[in-house]
Amino acid sequence: MDELDLLKKDWKKDNDAYPKVSYNDIYKMILKKSSSIVKWIFIISLLEFAFWVILSFALKGTAYSDKMDELDINHILIPIAVISYVVLIYFFYLFYKNYKSISATDNSKALMESILKTRRTVKYYVIFNLASLTIGALLGAFYAFNHDPNFSSQLQAASANGEVFKFYAVIFMVTILILALAVGVLLLFYWLIYGILLKRLNRNYKELKKLEV
Repeated sequence: MDELDLLKKDWKKDNDAYPKVSYNDIYKMILKKSSSIVKWIFIISLLEFAFWVILSFALKGTAYSDKMDELDINHILIPIAVISYVVLIYFFYLFYKNYKSISATDNSKALMESILKTRRTVKYYVIFNLASLTIGALLGAFYAFNHDPNFSSQLQAASANGEVFKFYAVIFMVTILILALAVGVLLLFYWLIYGILLKRLNRNYKELKKLEV
């Protein structure tokens, strides 16, 4: 049982031996917990962004980086990266704005609205990241298949053996499998981190609704 539950328990007691806890005390506790949760959402999103930036620099000079340079695919990847960074920065601004809004809230109705707004922001943030990963991966794979000399030679060999359909079917299944695995890992991360935080935030929202009854 956490501090908020203890406050609610004491608030409902009729025994004069226990100090009375006011509605305002419980509201302040919910406000404090909600503000802390939104602050962590903002911090974790920044750490996630920093991780991907560091990873992109770490891949420089590796076989993967050399392969991308060989395919001359930067004119596709760079615009996608720039657009993604701009949108992500906007999300960071929204997370920070939500945190400041909740911290400055002075009534339960406004706090409930801020909680709902934060939940929507996180939802759109997750959808955007998953969509960016999917679109970027599919565009990159399509370009690579049409410009990779190894792929062209394998396609010619499959064509000579009358196995073009089988060749494309295997390529399609492998691509979808790898993409599904990547999306699954990212979804698991979001569920473990943001999902837990949003669950706690939703609990605070329900507690506020009970206080308003």
